[in-house]
Amino acid sequence: MLMRTDPFRELDRLTQQFLGANGTWSRPAPMPLDAYRTDDEYVMCFDLPGVDPEAIDIDVERNMLTVKAERRPRGDGDNVKWELSERPLGVFSRQVMLSDTLDPEGISADYDAGVLTLRIPVAEKAKPRKIAISHRGDRKQIRA
Repeated sequence: MLMRTDPFRELDRLTQQFLGANGTWSRPAPMPLDAYRTDDEYVMCFDLPGVDPEAIDIDVERNMLTVKAERRPRGDGDNVKWELSERPLGVFSRQVMLSDTLDPEGISADYDAGVLTLRIPVAEKAKPRKIAISHRGDRKQIRA
């Protein structure tokens, strides 16, 4: 149901992941993604721990789904002196090409415990259906 179109983007994502680079608006860092299909919908789960739900942006243009989020540093006041900072900060983004068998108009989103879950319904035309067979004498007709 999802279409991968750019193998170099995946290589770039892995390189940034190993280098621990923080994302910027012009060059966002990737976010981990799990995707699976149930009977009537496609489910995508993005890891975004520590991200404020207000800092998440989801867009669909034609069949391109884009998820962007920003994690800002947490520091209370001007007198903060960081001792250790290992959690990645900055902008995260992921683009996924949706196939024509999904219905982008029906996408729903839920954010819980640092996981953004998108549910995309399978289009009616892509759902399995039974074909009725009738016959008149020896001739068979198939109706959809």
